[in-house]
Amino acid sequence: MSAPAPTVFLTGEIDDARMEELRALAPGAELTYFADPAEMLPRIGEAEVIAGAVGPEALPAATRLKWVHSWAAGPNAQVYPAFVDSDVVLTSSKGNGAVPLAEHAMMLMLMLSRNAMRWIEAHQQGRWDRFFHGELNGATVGIIGTGHSGTDLAAKCKAFHMTTLGLRRSDRPAAHFDRMYTHDRLHDFLAASDYVVVTAPKTPETTGMLDAAAFRAMKSSAFYICFSRGGIADDDALFRAVDEGWIAGAGLDAHTVEPLPEGDRFWTLRNTIITPHNGATTTQTKTRGYEIFRDNLARYMRGEALANIVDKQLAY
Repeated sequence: MSAPAPTVFLTGEIDDARMEELRALAPGAELTYFADPAEMLPRIGEAEVIAGAVGPEALPAATRLKWVHSWAAGPNAQVYPAFVDSDVVLTSSKGNGAVPLAEHAMMLMLMLSRNAMRWIEAHQQGRWDRFFHGELNGATVGIIGTGHSGTDLAAKCKAFHMTTLGLRRSDRPAAHFDRMYTHDRLHDFLAASDYVVVTAPKTPETTGMLDAAAFRAMKSSAFYICFSRGGIADDDALFRAVDEGWIAGAGLDAHTVEPLPEGDRFWTLRNTIITPHNGATTTQTKTRGYEIFRDNLARYMRGEALANIVDKQLAY
């Protein structure tokens, strides 16, 4: 006897066309969309699959739950202790924002190398201000994390004639990277880089990995850029590094506290460009996230292994 078709609850941006497509992929399954996730909670005990989030207050009632798909690429909020200890499989939308995040990093590197804020200020003042600035050609970029976004960024950097270094657990060669470093060589990696870009997820291993000693290891002419998660760099060390001139400046799209509070010290930090964790906010990112779930639902219905499974212990 075949297993009964699953009950699937969906939140997020699912329109009628997408619901029709999902129903065609999962014939017989009961698919229910909740525009307000709170409306799902009274019925959560029915769900075998949820595309969205299940908080710690709801998990005890989700007695039939087998699979949660997070619309986020980095599902940190979902990996709380009770969920990690459960048998529920977690998948994520990792990779959906790789392209725009890499573009955002390129923009920040270009703006920082050319001191673009000086042009913007001159424009606002109606002032003609020509000056010597840098270029990316010939510079070395060190990319912390060599997943989807890190790999796409490395490819873009090669198009700018840059040397590309990668930092990850293994030093095996990887496409678009000239050289790989392991974590025990972090300071060597930092010392060799003109731009350090954090693309890695925030995990117990990466949280606070960039401390004062790490920023001291960087060149005084180097720039720090982060678009994945705040907290990988220690905030006090990062602020001092830029404020006191240990490094040349920073481009920050991800922050330890979000939204970055009004009056926060980072708003006025010298040679720093702040963006509101906005690098992957594109319609294409949402589309790719939906497609990851859609394809996984088809696999689930066929009894096949899912893609983008999150190691709940490592949080990625």
